[in-house]
Amino acid sequence: MPAREYGQYDGVTRALELVGERWALLIVRDLLVGPRRYGELAAGLPRIPSNILAARLKELQEAGILRRAPRSRVIVYELTDYGRELEPLVLALGAWGAKAMGEPRDGQIVTPDSVTIALRTAFRPQVAATQPATAYAARVDADELLIRVDGPSLDVSRGDGPVDLAFTAGPGIHRLLSGELAPERAIATGAVEVLRGRGELLGRFARTFRLAA
Repeated sequence: MPAREYGQYDGVTRALELVGERWALLIVRDLLVGPRRYGELAAGLPRIPSNILAARLKELQEAGILRRAPRSRVIVYELTDYGRELEPLVLALGAWGAKAMGEPRDGQIVTPDSVTIALRTAFRPQVAATQPATAYAARVDADELLIRVDGPSLDVSRGDGPVDLAFTAGPGIHRLLSGELAPERAIATGAVEVLRGRGELLGRFARTFRLAA
C-alpha cells in the first residue's frame, strides 16, 4: 500500500505513489551511481532523518525498485532492473531542474553522487566522439571522481589515477555545465580551481559536458 494515494488511475499517478515521497528519488539517484550501504546513503543525504531513510528504503524495496544484497559480508542496497528503468527519468528531471537552480542557498552542498549524475546528464557523446580520449579528476570535498571520456563512452568512478586535468567540483561546476561561466572565467573567478594538469583542457571538458539551455 503506497504511503500516499491520489485516487486516480494512470501511470503518472502510480509513479508518484511509488517514488513521489520526499527523498525517494534522491535515494534512487544515488543508487543509480552504484550499490550503497545504509551508512553511505545517510552520508550522501546528510539532512535526511534516519527514520525517513529507513521508511523510504522499506517502501522502495516493497515496490520492487531496490533490494538488499550481501556484498563482502555487509548488506548493501541496489536497484533492481525495474528500478534502473528510472535512470532516463532521473537524468531528464535533472536537466529540467538545472534550468531553475539559480545561486546556491546557504547550506546547500554538492556530493560525489550528485556530481556523477550531473555529468551523466550533461554528457554529449556526439561531441566527445570528435575529441581525443581524455581523463579528468573532479575533487568533491574529500572525494575524487575519475572521469574517463573515450569517444562516445563515459565512465565516472570514485578513485584516483593518471589524468590530463584535475579540478575542484563545488557548486561552481553547475555554472560551468550550464554555460553560464566560460571555462576561462570559471578559473579566473575561482568557481573552478585547477589542481593539476593542463588548465586549457577545461574548455574541452565544457564542450563535452553541457546542460541544454
